[in-house]
Amino acid sequence: MSEFFLELFTEEIPANLQSTARKNLLISFKTFLDEKNIKYKNHTNVFSTPNRLVIYFKSISNEIIQRSEEIRGPNVNAPEKAIEGFAKSNQTDLKKIYKKKTEKGEFYFFKKPYKKLKTSEVLIQNIPKILETLRWKKSMKWGEFDLYWARPLKSILTVFNGKPLKFKFHHLTSSNLTFIDKDFEEKTKSFNNFNSYVSYFKSLNVIIDHKLRRDKIEKGLVRLSNNKRLKININKKLLEEVSELVEKPKIISCSFDKRFLDIPKEIIVITMQHHQKYFPTFDNKDNLTNNFFVIANCKDEKGLIKLGNERVVEARLSDAEFFWKKNKSQSLVKQIAKLKHVNYFKSLGSYFDKVQRIRKLAGLISDELLISKEKMEIAASICKVDLTSDLVGEFPELQGILGGYFAEAQGFEKDVCLAISEHYLPIGTDSKIPRKSYSVALSLSDKLDSLVGFFGINLKPTSSKDPYALRRLAIGLVKMILENNKKIKLKDLINYSIQLYNDQNLKFDSKNILDNLLEFLKDRFVNYMKEKDIRQDIIESSINAYNIDDILKIYRKATILNNLISKEIGSDVIFIYKRASNILFDEINKNNLEITDTVDPGLFKNDFEKKLYKKIHDIKKEFSSISKENDYKSLLISLASAKQEVSDFFENVKVNDNDNNIKKNRLELLQMLCKTFDNYCNFSKIESL
Repeated sequence: MSEFFLELFTEEIPANLQSTARKNLLISFKTFLDEKNIKYKNHTNVFSTPNRLVIYFKSISNEIIQRSEEIRGPNVNAPEKAIEGFAKSNQTDLKKIYKKKTEKGEFYFFKKPYKKLKTSEVLIQNIPKILETLRWKKSMKWGEFDLYWARPLKSILTVFNGKPLKFKFHHLTSSNLTFIDKDFEEKTKSFNNFNSYVSYFKSLNVIIDHKLRRDKIEKGLVRLSNNKRLKININKKLLEEVSELVEKPKIISCSFDKRFLDIPKEIIVITMQHHQKYFPTFDNKDNLTNNFFVIANCKDEKGLIKLGNERVVEARLSDAEFFWKKNKSQSLVKQIAKLKHVNYFKSLGSYFDKVQRIRKLAGLISDELLISKEKMEIAASICKVDLTSDLVGEFPELQGILGGYFAEAQGFEKDVCLAISEHYLPIGTDSKIPRKSYSVALSLSDKLDSLVGFFGINLKPTSSKDPYALRRLAIGLVKMILENNKKIKLKDLINYSIQLYNDQNLKFDSKNILDNLLEFLKDRFVNYMKEKDIRQDIIESSINAYNIDDILKIYRKATILNNLISKEIGSDVIFIYKRASNILFDEINKNNLEITDTVDPGLFKNDFEKKLYKKIHDIKKEFSSISKENDYKSLLISLASAKQEVSDFFENVKVNDNDNNIKKNRLELLQMLCKTFDNYCNFSKIESL
C-alpha cells in the first residue's frame, strides 16, 4: 500500500466554488478507484486553501489484480458493428470471441484473462480524465489555452509511493513541484510525501486543512472576545466562508465610532457580516458594541490592516447614518402614494395595489383573532412603504425590519411597529415565527395575497422549480397557524383574496385557484405533520375526514390520536371501529344493501341493541358539546368508552338475522356507530393494530 496525493494550484478561487470542488473531487476519485477495483483504506480526505485544492489517500494498493472474468456481449443475431464494438471495448479481436447458449438465448462472450496492472500506470492514464469531469458553477478561459477552470490553473503536483506521476493535462505537465508563494510564482519546491508537504507549509504559517483553519478561527474569536469581556454570536455560515478566504488566519480587533450605535443594529450587523465579512460583538446584555473582529491573512505588524478596515466600515456606516436620519423623518402615511410607482409583479399590479388588498385581508383576519381592526389596517397600509426608502435600496435584506424602525421613530403603537418588522417572517426553515396576533395577521395576509396572485396567473411551482418561493410562503403560513394555535378559515380567506383581485380589475387566467391552492397548502401541511413524526395512516385519516379549511383542528386531532394510538384508549377505539366496520361493509358489499342512515328503535329485540343505541347518542352529545369541541383527548376517551356496549352487542346479537328488516336495522345501527366515529377522523384509513 502506498500514499497518494494531488495538489491543484490556481489563482484565488471564490470560497463557495472551492468547497463544492472538494466534494466533487473526492467523489470522482473514490468512484474511479472502486470502478478499477483499486483497494484503498478509508483514511482519505480533501483540503483546500484559496489557491490550493488537495486530495490525499493514505494507503492505495500498488497493484491491481484483474481476475479472469467471462463477459457477455451482444446476441448472435446482432449486427456486425455491434460485435466489432464489443471486441474493441474489451481490447481484443474477433478470434477470441466465442458463442455460448444461456437461458435467455445465444450470445457472444469474451473471457477476460487474469492480469496484474501497476496502480501508478492506471493513475497516470486516468487522472486527466477525472480532472476533466470537474465542473464549476462559474468558470473562465485564459490566454490561448482551451481549459475552462474556476480560476487559471498554474500547476499540478502528483505523488504516488514517493515518486511523481507525470501526465499531461491541457497545457500543464504534472510533477512533484508546486509554487510555495502565491505572489511570487518563480518560487517552487518539490515534495515526495504528504507529511513533508503539510509540515513545510505549516512552517510558513499556512494551514492546508480548511477544517483546522475554521477551528482555529472559531477558538481565536471566542478567546479574544472573552479576554475583552465581550460576547460573540458566531455566524456559522460566515465562519465557513471566511475560513475559505484565508490560508494564514490572524484575528484583528477593530472598532468604530460609538455614535453609529444609534442607527438600527441590523444595519450594522448586515454591514459587518454580509458586506465586509466581519464578526460583530455584544455586551453582557446582548447589546451591540462598537468592537468587531476581522480575519486577516497575515500579521498586522504596522496596524495598517486594522486602520484600513476601520476606515471602510466607518465609511459605510456614515452613509447608512445619513440615510437613516433622512428616511426615519419621512412620513410613512404620506409615502404610501409612492408605492403606485413600485411594481409588484406583472399582471398583479403595483405595491400600492397589494397594500390595499392586504389591508382588507388583514381586517378580516383581525375579526377572527379578536384584535383591533383599526390598528391592523394601519399596519397593513404602511407595511411596504420602506421599499421606497434609500436604506432598503442599500440593504434590501432589511425590508420590513427597517419599516418597523421607521414606524417606531414616528410614534406608531408597538403592536403596529412589530407587525411591520415581522410581516415577512418566517423566511426559512429555522427562521423566527411571528407570535403576536397583529404580526401573525399581517404576515398571513401578505403571504396569502402572494399565493393567490401567483396561482391566479398560473405561476405555481413545478416539481423542480419554484422561482417565486411559493413553497416557502405556504410552509410559513402553515407553521404560523399551527404553532400559534390560530383558528383560521382558509377557504373564506382565499375566496375573499380572489375577490379583492377582481375588484381591482386584475384578471386571472386560472379558473381553479381555490382548489389548486388548497391542495398545495395540503401538501405542505402533510409534510409538516410528517416532520412532527405523526404516523402516515393517521395523517391520511385526518386529512381525509375534513377539507383543508381548518388545519389547526385537523392537526390537533391527529396529534392527540398519534400520542394515544399505541395506548389502551387508542387500541380500544381502533378495535371498536374495525369490528363494526368490517361486518357492516362486508354485508353491504355481499348483499348489495342500501343503508339509509335511519335506525328504528321499535325494531330492537333486546337490551344490547338499546344500550348501544343510547351509547352512540351519548357520544354524539359529547361531540356537539361546546365545552368538548376542542378537547380531542376527551372525545377519544368517549369513543373508547363504547367498548363494553360494542362487545356485548356482538356477543349477544346476531346481526345477520333471518328477518331482513331486523338485519337491516342492526346494520343501520353499526353504520350510525361508524359515522359517529368519523366525526373524529376517517378511521377506515387507520391500519389495524
